[in-house]
Amino acid sequence: MTALSTPFKDSDQAAGLRRLFAAPRQQIVPVPANRQIDCSGVLLERLSLGFSALGARVFVIDAADSSPEPHELVDIDLPACIERLGTGVHYLAARGLPRRHVNTRGSSEAWLSAVAECVPQADVVIVHAEARDLCRLLGRREVAPVLMSELSSESLTEAYAAMKLLSQRCGLMAFDLLVGMASRPRRAARVAERLASCADNFLSAVLRSWAAVDRDQPITAPVSAELGRLAANQLTALEGQATLSLPPVRAQYGHAMALD
Repeated sequence: MTALSTPFKDSDQAAGLRRLFAAPRQQIVPVPANRQIDCSGVLLERLSLGFSALGARVFVIDAADSSPEPHELVDIDLPACIERLGTGVHYLAARGLPRRHVNTRGSSEAWLSAVAECVPQADVVIVHAEARDLCRLLGRREVAPVLMSELSSESLTEAYAAMKLLSQRCGLMAFDLLVGMASRPRRAARVAERLASCADNFLSAVLRSWAAVDRDQPITAPVSAELGRLAANQLTALEGQATLSLPPVRAQYGHAMALD
């Protein structure tokens, strides 16, 4: 994959992002947890870098079952429990918190809004949580979740299950995908093709864009063009602008394959 040398080459898209960052709105980016991968931290980190490369300030709410335990004072002084990881990036360890803050109708939407308000300068709020918790957090928000997978069939099946749950409970029909791998871009493309095929055939959902993430690359490695476009799609979708799409995922291996 080629490095993303400049965040935007299209002046209209760049102007759109400047208007977006000037507006008092936050883009929620749901990331369903995947129990079958062991590089979720790397994928979240690279996704955050993808937004940062576009000039966005990022707040990561890490609430998956595999995430770190929240600080013991999180219910007393929430803002004090939010860490600053670098320029423009904040992080909250929030394991189990969405379920602790459901209302009588089983919704955690008010909790998510309250947490996001703790970092009002954030342009993007990445919410990493179990798919069932995301359904309680999102309600009917218009968002495009970013799924995670590795190269294994088990992790791909888990990503599809999250897609199915979010489409059925929240009516979400557009998704992006991060594929963790180690120098195997052709196999990553095959994973994306399989998920896109199943999404279309069984859910009438769309895999808009995807990016392979080499888990062995150092944190200082440039953001790839594919990841940059995925992040741009997430941001420009907020304003209803035309997205910067990757070419459609194509069957590069002769036929589309169903999940195992």
